[in-house]
Amino acid sequence: MTTIVPTLTLLSRLREHATRRPSVRACVFTTDDGEDEKTLTYADLDRDIRTIATGLRARLNPGDRALLLLPEGADFVRGFLGCMRAGVIPVPAYPPLPVQSRQRVETLRAIVADCGPRAVLSAASTEDVTAIRRVVPDLDDVWWSGPDELLGGEPDEAAQYEAGPDDVAFLQYTSGSTSSPKGVVVTHAALAHNVEMIRRAFGLDEEPRMASWLPLFHDMGLIGNVLHPLWAGGTTILMTPMTFLKRPARWLAAISRHRANATGAPNFAYELCTRRVKESESADLDLSSWRVAYNGAEPVRAASLDAFAERFAAHGFDPGAWWPCYGLAEATLLVTGGDPGREPARLTVDRDAFQQGRVVPAAEGTVLVSSGYTTMERTVLIVDPETREPVAPGHVGEIWIGGPHLPVGYWGNPQATEETFAARPVGGPRGPYMRSGDLGFVHDGELYVTGRCKDLLIVGGRNHYPQDIEATVEEAHDAIRKGCVAAFAIDDGDRERVVVVAGAGQGAVGAGEAAAAKRDAITRAATVAVAAEHGITLDDVAVVGPNAVPKTSSGKLRRGACRAAYLRGEYAVGAKPERTEDE
Repeated sequence: MTTIVPTLTLLSRLREHATRRPSVRACVFTTDDGEDEKTLTYADLDRDIRTIATGLRARLNPGDRALLLLPEGADFVRGFLGCMRAGVIPVPAYPPLPVQSRQRVETLRAIVADCGPRAVLSAASTEDVTAIRRVVPDLDDVWWSGPDELLGGEPDEAAQYEAGPDDVAFLQYTSGSTSSPKGVVVTHAALAHNVEMIRRAFGLDEEPRMASWLPLFHDMGLIGNVLHPLWAGGTTILMTPMTFLKRPARWLAAISRHRANATGAPNFAYELCTRRVKESESADLDLSSWRVAYNGAEPVRAASLDAFAERFAAHGFDPGAWWPCYGLAEATLLVTGGDPGREPARLTVDRDAFQQGRVVPAAEGTVLVSSGYTTMERTVLIVDPETREPVAPGHVGEIWIGGPHLPVGYWGNPQATEETFAARPVGGPRGPYMRSGDLGFVHDGELYVTGRCKDLLIVGGRNHYPQDIEATVEEAHDAIRKGCVAAFAIDDGDRERVVVVAGAGQGAVGAGEAAAAKRDAITRAATVAVAAEHGITLDDVAVVGPNAVPKTSSGKLRRGACRAAYLRGEYAVGAKPERTEDE
């Protein structure tokens, strides 16, 4: 049976909602303390984006790129959609503030050099704009404007661009967690297909109401929590990432207050809520409306699901709401997801066989959580990344993704586009497929994601996934912070050395004798735990402050950046690594 693929664009859906349901809330924006600050109905949103589009068309042409250096909030949503309405290609990016952050500045320089923006939309102060232009000289001669300035006029229908399915909707730059950021070219057809896929996969019997803190320049926050509910005629309640990180209870309070029925985050966010939400903060929570609690962007841990469900069961959280999923920017967003209302499948596999790349179900061993299955003609093929041959059932390989309406490639990078988006397996289905760079396998029709190809550690001929080692280290000592451990290998010419960088508190960082003793205790505990659990001897354990462990905007570890910092000597005792945590 052929799936009906939507032919409408997001822009045409928004016009429909504004016409038929003008007073329905499209977006609710909160203050830093989690209280409601501003609401945009569909009529408000339609008027504002048409006004912004009119102002943009006075200076720009369809196809020009506009860099969005805007904080999460109303300005970002209106600016992003206003660009699309003008036919201008929005390029979301993280504002590099403070400009002392080398990581953020280098990422922005790479994005600017790659996409060549003709304009910048920013709400930064004059001083901050001057600072950004100083550290990113390519932006010095570019037109800068703010949403407030663009909203000062009146909408002109002649300035509105009618986008077609094959037009570029926006550029989604990858996080650069394993390489330089690359701009994924998302067409209107790819976007429409993916948000409709999310809508159907969630299986809600009403419009989605989503409470989100995820960064909007990242695909999960932008597409999953804003563009998808706008497509479906629902409502998004938005707070900033810092609002959540300072006090995770605010996210759960927003879900409770607005009766959100679908929302989610990476695995670390659920762990954070379990650890840091106090009883006094959760007394009035009612999470019974939460029908889809998605978990993605990093390996899903069964222990994290169980701990969160147990902690918040008394507040109405239903374990059947768990919805682990798999996706990435190169696929627009969603690839696989589970059955709403059914607890996700789990599979226990023999650890020794698994280290050899084989999947052997066992009574005891490594517990894996399913990321669901594909829908709407999306397909998944498991392939040997070296031979490009499909692997036999019961074996781990690289996840290749096929089907209609995938992004068309990377902006201005034909070589990387050919390598990633035009893969054809040897002796398998014709393709083409998109290579994910992720490892996994299919069991009983469901996808299990096991890690990144480049992150895999091979020690003594056995495969070890860094997240397994990291989880063991996290539990080895109570000073080690959750989600702040990175494991990687270094080839010294004779063999691979296994290194762990562990972010720790409780006085573990500093020059005094007490700090040195604490680091020694952490090192011993981590070394013993990894040897006992994995049969690996760690060659080095670098104990650092938790903010020295680099992460992407969505909270994923940047193991490649962490490895590079280690090799530069930034984690040596006495070194002063820069603050690199981006959440």
